[in-house]
Amino acid sequence: MSRLQSLFDNKQTPVLNIYITAGYPNLTDTVPIMESLQESGADIIEVGIPYSDPLADGETIQQSSMVSLANGMSIAVLLGQLKTFRTSIHLPVVLMGYWNPIVQFGVEQFCEKVASVGIDGLIIPDLPLIEFEKEYGSIFKKYGLDFIFLVTPSTPETRLLQLDAASSGFLYAVSSSATTGTAIQEQSIKNYLQKLQSLPLKNPVLVGFGIHDKASFDLVASYSRGGIIGSAFIKALGKGNNVKESVTRFISRILGSKQH
Repeated sequence: MSRLQSLFDNKQTPVLNIYITAGYPNLTDTVPIMESLQESGADIIEVGIPYSDPLADGETIQQSSMVSLANGMSIAVLLGQLKTFRTSIHLPVVLMGYWNPIVQFGVEQFCEKVASVGIDGLIIPDLPLIEFEKEYGSIFKKYGLDFIFLVTPSTPETRLLQLDAASSGFLYAVSSSATTGTAIQEQSIKNYLQKLQSLPLKNPVLVGFGIHDKASFDLVASYSRGGIIGSAFIKALGKGNNVKESVTRFISRILGSKQH
């Protein structure tokens, strides 16, 4: 059983997925931030591979990508950093990246290497479903990697079901048709998530884009299995001097724990 499936099968409370940009704020912060997230109570870690032209990302994550690239982050550097992360981290970890750098690296080589270090799945927003089905899905499967597709409020129902059928691990429900970091509208998100609840989906749903505090996390978690937080966490990391303290403080605010 995959780590993601095991998490969703066994966790009774909402699932918290935190997005980090690899190599941000400093090049060597990737694994220490992951360790702090695990200690603080996150359930899934989504590691973003920085890219110069990130279509789905809002300003905050774009800026973190620019800093990370300037720090010297690349797929090869990230793989080096992740070589031994499974000695300390047992949480599911997924990589989020864009297709172009992965193609340049070599798709099969990329899958083999990320699987060998212990990555559980991939989110590649700009890989079309048709290419996944025709050519690449079998490669991801060969290396035991879950593949998570994104759906939005404007995704037609038939396509939504196709994307769910092609996904494994979970389905990533984008809260609005905007970029990351955009505030969510309570009534429209409720309507959207209730629609998803009514469909015969095979995957658990996690909601991302615009979740930034306990209230927005609790809202989406009441209509899905949990939430994905990226921009708000990246902002918190950018403000603090001590990475571990920034992580602990942020996660305790989201989960409402007494740790500070």
